[in-house]
Amino acid sequence: MSTTKRLRAWAGNYLAVILILVWGLAPFYWMLVTALRDKAHTFDTTPWFTHVTLQNFQDALATDKGNDFLGAIINSLIIGGATTLVALAVGVFTAYALARMDFPGKGFVTGIILAASMFPGIALVTPLFQLFGELGWIGTYQALIIPNISFVLPLTVYTLTSFFRDLPWELEEAARVDGATRGQAFRMVVLPLATPALFTTAILAFVATWNEFMLARQLSNTSTEPVTVAIARFTGPSAFEYPYAATMAAGALVTIPLVIMVLIFQKWIVSGLTAGGVKA
Repeated sequence: MSTTKRLRAWAGNYLAVILILVWGLAPFYWMLVTALRDKAHTFDTTPWFTHVTLQNFQDALATDKGNDFLGAIINSLIIGGATTLVALAVGVFTAYALARMDFPGKGFVTGIILAASMFPGIALVTPLFQLFGELGWIGTYQALIIPNISFVLPLTVYTLTSFFRDLPWELEEAARVDGATRGQAFRMVVLPLATPALFTTAILAFVATWNEFMLARQLSNTSTEPVTVAIARFTGPSAFEYPYAATMAAGALVTIPLVIMVLIFQKWIVSGLTAGGVKA
C-alpha cells in the first residue's frame, strides 16, 4: 500500500472515530453545559460553558420540594446490585450448561430464553401491576428486582454462553484428568478464564437495570423509586415552571458514575465483548 493510501486510510479511520464520539457525546456535553449554567440562562444556545454555577446541583439534591434524589440513587444501587448478582448467579450456570453439556430439550430451552429477550416489556406492565397489587408488593424492592432479572437474564445467558462455547475444552479436560470433579474444574479453571465475560455481563446488566423506567414508574413509590423515576418527578418553584437545569444536573449525577465505571473496567469490557471473535 502506498503512503498516500495509508494516509487516506488513517485519516478516514480517525474521522470516523471523531464523528462517532461527537454523535455519542454531544448530548452528554450539552447536559453538562446546561447543568453548570445559571437557570436564568437555561435556554441560552451558547455552545460552551457560560454563567457557570453549582446551584443546579444543590437544587437537584435538595429535599425541600419533595424530591429525595440521594434516596433514589441508593434505591437504584440496591435494585441494580441485587438484579446483577442474581442474574450472574443464575446466568453463569445456565450458560455453562448450554455451552458444555448435552441434554434433552437443549434447543427448546435456548429458544425460550431467546423468546423471553424479545418479548415487549410494555405488554407486562398491566399483568405485573395486577399480580404485585394482589400480593401487596407495589412499592417494594422485590416488585422492581424480579422483573428486571427477567429482562437482563437472557442477555447474561447469551453473552456467557458464547464465551463458554469458545473456551478450549482441553483445559477443562486436563483438570478432570488430574482428578478434579466437573464442579471443581468449573470453579478453578473455567470461572477464572471467564472473568472478562463476567465483568462485561455484570456491567451491561447493571446499566440496563439502572436505566429502566417504564416498570419502575408503575411499580414503585416515593420510598423505593429509582433515579429514573425520581428525575421524572422533579418539581420546580411553581406548577408552571419545569426545573430543566436541576433535571440536567440530576442527569449528570446519574450518568457520570456509569461513565467512570466503564472507563475503569474498559479493558475487561472490551476483552469480554470481543472474546471468541478471532480464532487461533
